[in-house]
Amino acid sequence: MVNANHAIRSDYGSANRPHVSEWFGHRVFPVVSHSPASLDDQLKHACPFLSNALGSVQRCVKSDETDKTKRNSAGVCTISSTSNGPRQDWLVCPYRALDSRLMIDMVRRLFSVPASTPVVVRPALILASADARTSFLDKVGNPETRTFLYFQGKLGGEIGLPKTPASPAMSFDVTVVEILPGSQAALSILSFGETAVRLGKYGVIELQTTDTHGSYRQTVEALTNALNLHPANFHEQLAENPEWAGKKVEGPNVSNVFKRTFYQVAFKFQATKRDSSVGCILVLPKPVWDSWQPFLGAPELKKAADGTYRFADDESTSSSDWIYVFDVAAQSEDGAPARLAVDIVLGTSAAQLSRAALDVAPRRAVEGQGQADAVVTSLRRRLRANLPGLEA
Repeated sequence: MVNANHAIRSDYGSANRPHVSEWFGHRVFPVVSHSPASLDDQLKHACPFLSNALGSVQRCVKSDETDKTKRNSAGVCTISSTSNGPRQDWLVCPYRALDSRLMIDMVRRLFSVPASTPVVVRPALILASADARTSFLDKVGNPETRTFLYFQGKLGGEIGLPKTPASPAMSFDVTVVEILPGSQAALSILSFGETAVRLGKYGVIELQTTDTHGSYRQTVEALTNALNLHPANFHEQLAENPEWAGKKVEGPNVSNVFKRTFYQVAFKFQATKRDSSVGCILVLPKPVWDSWQPFLGAPELKKAADGTYRFADDESTSSSDWIYVFDVAAQSEDGAPARLAVDIVLGTSAAQLSRAALDVAPRRAVEGQGQADAVVTSLRRRLRANLPGLEA
């Protein structure tokens, strides 16, 4: 592989601060990715992940010069932070996880597609193009191939459950549906050249991004100004001035990550348990999974024969719900965006997660204090100075 990365200046003294780590899909910290492709994406404000999904250059969804809020975070994909201890990449844009290999792997798992069977997975938005639609429908007619469409915010729109008097509205991050050949009866009433198709089962994929404190405005301005001033050697200049990627950047809101996700995940795991659905996958960046550990009672995992994992006390033999834990590669290869690597595939369920969060973690919190109640101990310590007669 070609080394397409610049190391940052060795005497840089603020390396422990949070930084923007990927900008318009390419690394800017702690190494700087350099290649014609990375420079081209940054100059065009292009999102390589949306571009790859749709087969044409797509601007970053946050590169809106008329919207100050979007402009302040234009191009920011991930934040590098030591909030968990080691330096890790926290995803702040859902489109960063658009990786065709990861999507195909998740679709195979949800729909139980063997590795030997070819799969076609396309965003629903491609159907707006007559040529792309024809190409996709040709594959639907191939009996040896499984064909799927997925819906996501900018790729066909989100699908979800409407609000009812007894339940909240709930949108799915990604909804994948299998497209099957239609019946002969349906074909007989279509116009010449039209293809009869029908919907198979659907599956849901949820991605956990991260809220951060503060704004990226100063870093985005610094990177943009540097790119405008040094278009020919932007990456070399950035490697010499890594502080540009860390101007007033603040770390992730770790305490909020689990709280805003857990209910939705358990809800969607349970809501997709129906005959028309194949289940749900939660996709977690590794730092998010690490930050979840205290909330789940630091669960022990056991490895199954197929290489996936289960909670150690989970006796179930099959699963329709999964957690994928992935990380962003430290460096890019051949100038492309850094790859995503899956660390853990965990089979689980809403009941298993709820038990870990609402039974195991509270029990371990109490057990960790020994016989004394930590709250009573704190109350006694706070009151002792002003209530000297407080009984022990």
